Amino acid sequence: MQKIALGRTGLQVSRIALGGYPFGGLNRANDWDPWSEEGRKSAIATINHAIDQGINYIDTAPGYGEGNSERLIGEVMKTRRDECVLATKVRWENMTKAFVIESVHESLKRLQTERLDIVQFHGGMFTAADYEHIVKGGPLEGLVELQQQGKVGFIGLTSEEPWTARQFLSHREFDVFQLAYNFIYQSAARHILNETKEVDAAVVTMRTMTSGIFQRGARYLAPEWQQAKDLFQVCLEFVLSDSRVHSAIVGMRWPSEVDLNVKLVNDFKPAFDFAKLPRMTVDVYRAEDAE
Repeated sequence: MQKIALGRTGLQVSRIALGGYPFGGLNRANDWDPWSEEGRKSAIATINHAIDQGINYIDTAPGYGEGNSERLIGEVMKTRRDECVLATKVRWENMTKAFVIESVHESLKRLQTERLDIVQFHGGMFTAADYEHIVKGGPLEGLVELQQQGKVGFIGLTSEEPWTARQFLSHREFDVFQLAYNFIYQSAARHILNETKEVDAAVVTMRTMTSGIFQRGARYLAPEWQQAKDLFQVCLEFVLSDSRVHSAIVGMRWPSEVDLNVKLVNDFKPAFDFAKLPRMTVDVYRAEDAE
C-alpha cells in the first residue's frame, strides 16, 4: 500500500489507518462481539491481516470498550510493534498532569509496548476554557514530560468540531490533528485544513465513512444511489482526493473488510483535488463560468 509522510512528524504511514473502535464496540445486528472468544479471535486476525496488507497506522483509545480495544491490539503488538505506527488517546476534561501520565502508562501496559508513536487528547468540541486547561492546566505538560522520556513520540488531538481545534495550531507541541471530515461534513475544508497545511501539521480523518450516517440517510432519500455506486467507496475516495489529508481512519472488523478497503485504495487514483472544490455560491458560479 502507498505510504505518505505524516506531516512534519516524518512518520511514514499508510493512506488508510485501522480504526480501533470496533474492537471495543458491540454490534449485535452484525453478530459482532469483541468480548466473545470468537470475536476476540476475529479481531486479532483482522489486525494481523491489516498489517500484512500494508496498513501500518493503528489508532485506538482507552475509552473503546474500557480498554478492550487496546488489549486486543496489544496481543498483536507483542510481536509486531516495530511494523506499526501506533496511536492512542487520553482524556483531559478536569484531569491533572498526574492523571494524564498514569493514563498513558496504563495504555502502554494494555498495548504491550514501551512507547507510543502518537498520543492524542480525546476531544469533541474545545471551548476556550478547555484550551486553557489543556495547555496550561497540566494535561499538555504531562504528555510533554512523557515525550521527553521517550514514551510518547508525537502529541495530537481529536476533534468532532474541527474549527475548535484551530486554537491549538499555535502550539508547536501539537503535531497531529485527527479531525471529523467527510463527504457530508466538510466544514474543516474552509479553515483548519488550509491552516494545518501551512504549518505542515499531520491530518488524519475520523468519521471517514460518516459512521454510516450518509449511507443510512441515502437509504431513505435516494436508495438508487447505492445501486449505482457503493456509498462507502464514495466516502473513502472523497477523503483520499483531498491533498491536505494524510491518512484516513477506517473501522474494520473482519479480514474481508480489510481486503475490500485495501483494494479500493490501491485501485483509486484521484481525478480532482477536493482541496480546490468551490464551497461558496460565488465560487461555484466562477468555476462554472471558467469551465
